[in-house]
Amino acid sequence: MLKVNNVSLRFGKRTLFENVNMEFQDGNCYGLIGANGAGKSTFLKILSGDVESTTGSIVTPNKERISVLKQDHNEFDEYSVVETVIMGDQELYAIQQEKDALYMKPDFSEADGIRAGELEAMFEAKNGWQAESDAKVLLSGLGLVTSLQDKQMKELTDKDKVKVLLARALFGNPDILLLDEPTNGLDIKSKMWLEEFLINFKNTVIVVSHDRHFLNKVCTHMVDIDYNKLTLFAGNYDFWFESSELIQKQMRDSNKRKEEKIKELQNFIDRFKANASKSKQATSRKKSLDKIKLDEMIPSSRKYPFINFEPEVVLGKDILVMENVNLTLNGEVLLKDFNLTVRLEDKIALIGDNEKAKTALFELISGNIQPDSGMIHIGKNVNLGYFKKDHSEYFQEEISLVDWLRRFSTNKEDAFVRGFLGRMLFSGEEALKSVTVLSGGEKVRSMMAKMMLEHPNMLLLDEPTNHLDIESITSLNKGLQKFNGPVIMSSLDQQLTETVANRLIDIKSDGTYKDMQLTYEQYLETLEDGK
Repeated sequence: MLKVNNVSLRFGKRTLFENVNMEFQDGNCYGLIGANGAGKSTFLKILSGDVESTTGSIVTPNKERISVLKQDHNEFDEYSVVETVIMGDQELYAIQQEKDALYMKPDFSEADGIRAGELEAMFEAKNGWQAESDAKVLLSGLGLVTSLQDKQMKELTDKDKVKVLLARALFGNPDILLLDEPTNGLDIKSKMWLEEFLINFKNTVIVVSHDRHFLNKVCTHMVDIDYNKLTLFAGNYDFWFESSELIQKQMRDSNKRKEEKIKELQNFIDRFKANASKSKQATSRKKSLDKIKLDEMIPSSRKYPFINFEPEVVLGKDILVMENVNLTLNGEVLLKDFNLTVRLEDKIALIGDNEKAKTALFELISGNIQPDSGMIHIGKNVNLGYFKKDHSEYFQEEISLVDWLRRFSTNKEDAFVRGFLGRMLFSGEEALKSVTVLSGGEKVRSMMAKMMLEHPNMLLLDEPTNHLDIESITSLNKGLQKFNGPVIMSSLDQQLTETVANRLIDIKSDGTYKDMQLTYEQYLETLEDGK
């Protein structure tokens, strides 16, 4: 359990949150949500002691152990993989280090022997002899292959280091687990394993994630950072979202009824205030009017862009056909005898771990590269909207955002272009800043604006949710569900794939593939059955 007492955090005149009082109980998983910049990661750092709050205190009764998912991939480069995991339990690791150092002494004394006995008892009490085995169980569950588990951390890729750091956080059954974006870099099987681990975890978990499916799966409560305060809700992310929408609607409806009553009373008062026979009634109505108070509607710090793709040309049956396509790049076979016929109703998700092959397929369809052999035919009425995973080429020139977007618009008027940018959350001076200084999320939103202005009737989306906050992902999700043309997409956001795709293509590491007329939920069921 962890208690937060009167915690506030201010940076100069800016207040992130004020007088937070909250208890995080054992057996619960709390999802920490809020707009970008609301202070989610900072709040986790206050809980872990890495950041000092302006006021208040964090209390962990009985000196409970807090474990944190580290973000610096290179922090443990000089250690082995298994040692890094065991270091997650710092007390156990310290006992092990002191014990090993004692046994290495050439002049081992009687006092050393006594101390070694004490350490052995402490080591045994913490199940130290099982530590290496436990570490490898976690690593295997998170998808780190056995051949890498005895390596040094510096020999691993960043993607594999993330798995080790996550295993480090989970190791040793911590009392309180603080996880900041734990699903980043995990494949679907590793993510499913993590979900099951957290569902069965008996202690306290507090997690920050942009992954709505993950929050729905593991969270028992949501903690919403908004209006400079933290509010606790029982239930998962979808329950919070629907509840908050309902509360706002109820407040709007209540205010509307009150406004109508105010208008009715004011009209009566205005009509009869000069009439002596009605003056008492008018005075009574005036007292009733004074008692009516409208609920305060505080604008949320959350902002949702408007994403909506509206085709100008209607597609027929002739859309996209690929026959016996083969592609090898830099000696690596990416596609082998690949065949694809796209229908108007198809929403295709590319799944699996072969990221190079997925991107290569998008590049082939868009015409940016040519296959080694095979045929690719695109219908004459197809207007492709292509979101490239690496879209940095579009943001090299020193030009304002409004002038950049104007290039892709048939309507060049300033008011139209700026209004369109406003829909994508670029208002006022933000529309005038150089595209070279845009953040990752701002670049993605800019690319979405560009695509909407081009009115595509078929969409190619290569990891479109990278860098987006949860509000923008939600808007993109709704936009794709409304879009009435074919889609081919690759996304790490599981809920996006689950709610949009009706067809899946899994490209294997050797370039072969499996084309499945399944939803993603049905596909996951086949994985579960194949355990």
